[in-house]
This record gives sequence, C-alpha cells and structure tokens, in this order.
Amino acid sequence: MSPFRILFSLLAACLLLAACNRSETPAPPTVTLRGETMGTTYTVKYVSDGLKQTPAPQEVQKQLDGLLEEVNRQMSTYREDSEISRFNRMRDTGRPMPVSADFGFVTAEAVRLNGLTGGALDVTVGPLVNLWGFGPDKSVSREPSPEQIAAASRVTGIDKIALGGTSDAPTLAKAQPEVYLDLSSIAKGYGVDKLALHLESLGIGNYLVEIGGELRGKGKNAQGESWRIGIEQPQIVQGGGAQIIVPLDNRAIATSGDYRNFHTDAHGRRLSHIIDPQRHEPISHNLASVSVIADTAATADGLSTALFVLGEERGLELAEKQGLAVFFIVREGGGYRTQTSSALKKMLAQEQP
Repeated sequence: MSPFRILFSLLAACLLLAACNRSETPAPPTVTLRGETMGTTYTVKYVSDGLKQTPAPQEVQKQLDGLLEEVNRQMSTYREDSEISRFNRMRDTGRPMPVSADFGFVTAEAVRLNGLTGGALDVTVGPLVNLWGFGPDKSVSREPSPEQIAAASRVTGIDKIALGGTSDAPTLAKAQPEVYLDLSSIAKGYGVDKLALHLESLGIGNYLVEIGGELRGKGKNAQGESWRIGIEQPQIVQGGGAQIIVPLDNRAIATSGDYRNFHTDAHGRRLSHIIDPQRHEPISHNLASVSVIADTAATADGLSTALFVLGEERGLELAEKQGLAVFFIVREGGGYRTQTSSALKKMLAQEQP
C-alpha cells in the first residue's frame, strides 16, 4: 500500500498544544526512535518519565528492529527466504504448510475482512498485482492482454487458500499450484500493532507508533494531550493544510490511496496499484484516498484498502452499515472534496472541549 502521508511529527498542531500549556512544570522527556523497514520508514515516540524499569532507548530500538525483521521474514514477498515466498513457490495443493502464529493471525484477519467487505479485500490478487506491473519486479509496467488477465484471475480468490491447525500452530494450504498470497495490504499495519504491544509489555503506556503512514497511539504526549494526527490532502504539496485532525488514544489509523503509486495506460486512464478483485484490474475511479480509524492498525490497514476498492458510494454505505470511522477524499473537477462517515463525525464531536 502507498498511503497518503499522514503528518506524523505531530504536526504544528501538536506543537501549538505545547505552546498553549502555560504551566511552569517542564514536560516529561519524550524518546523518539527512527529506522527503516518494509521499504519505508518507521518512527516511535514514547513518554519516558517515571519508567525506571524500562530498558535504555537503544535497547528498546534493538528489540523493535528485531520484531520488524521477524515480520519481514514471515510476510515480505520481496524476500525469497520469507514464509510467504516459500508458500507462494509451493506447488503442492491441499497439503498444509506449517506457518508462524503471526503469519496465521494476519491471514485470518485478512480472510475475516474479506467476508466483512464482500470480497473487496482479497490477499490472493498477487498474480494480478504482478501482471499489472505493481509487484516486486518494478521494471514491469504494461497493460496485460485479456487472455493474461483471465489466466491470472483463475488462480485468485479467497477460496483458493485454506487456514488450518490452531492459533499457536497454524497451517496454510492452497487449492491451485499458482496461488500467490500477498499480505502487503495488512502486514504493515500488523507491524505497527506488534511494536505497540511490545511497548506496552515494557510498561510504556504513552506512545505513538508509525510505519509508512500507518499509526497507532495510546495515552498522552508530553504535554498531557492525546496524540493528534493530521490527515494530509493532495493539495498539501502545493502548500495546503491538514484536512482533519484525529486524536489517537488507544486507536489506530491507516490510509489507502493512489496519489503516489499509479500508472497511466495508453488511453490516459489513471491506474491505481490497488486491484479490484471483482473486475481483475486496477482501480480507476475518482476516490483519491480513504482513511480508517480502528482499534488496531492491521484492521485499519485492511479496511482502508477494501474501502478504496469499493469507491466512495459503496465504501460509505459499508462504513455506515458497519459503524466504521472513515474519511474520504474524492477528486471532483479540478479539485477535491471530502466525505466523513457518521461514526467519525461522532468520534470527533466527543473530542471537542
């Protein structure tokens, strides 16, 4: 996923919050850790005041890097030695392959969201993603033939994989040899959750974790305020401002869009890197981005992809039906307009002083 960049350095808005605090008491120290993972960057912030039993920041970062390396070892299609790559290379059908508990959990969540969204999120569309030039081989950029699309479509569909075993020792099988699993629409969010839960295990209750624009926060920042995140709109490149400010206290947010990762075909159509599982081709509607607020980043990540596939009308209908907190940015004419679900409006209203 290539989401619109969510303004993570807690925006000028958060700095203003600090300026508005007239207290003479100095703010507690905030630790900031940064690194690279999953082809992007990560940032972790946590308030360290009073955490005497917590390891030194350098040790915390070492632990977090280890967790991210493990997620990559399990679910990166860019690594030949990963679990998911071994599954994709496997040609046996009906034979369960043992996978890690994390891999099984993420796949199970993807299957659940597939059902919730009427198939809009489908982690088996990898053959189509690769065919349209959005896979690991970035040199591929073309419009495939109808015959190629039909052939790739025959090996896609959530019914082509089968989870088994237990939550601690899951297995995964494929119905056809060419089935190809791609968890990129949810794995980054899971990485955020993995780091968040590890921080909590260290006794850290005030933190903000971000990987490539997917975030999860808990508690308060150094100024005693909820972590506040601004959702960026495309015009920000020309000097626009954040469209909406979302407080993250025990919440996560993820954004999907085609603003940065798209192709233009021979007919001038803008083709998103996100594939429509029903039409077997890239999205080309007027929805620019979808941001979803949920309890976990993995769920928000998967839902943002699914709602982007559905488009504004069907996406908003699902959001209202399921009570999802969602913010849409829609292309219209030469500019953009926004749409907010009822659940998000209520959430924002509750946060007003």
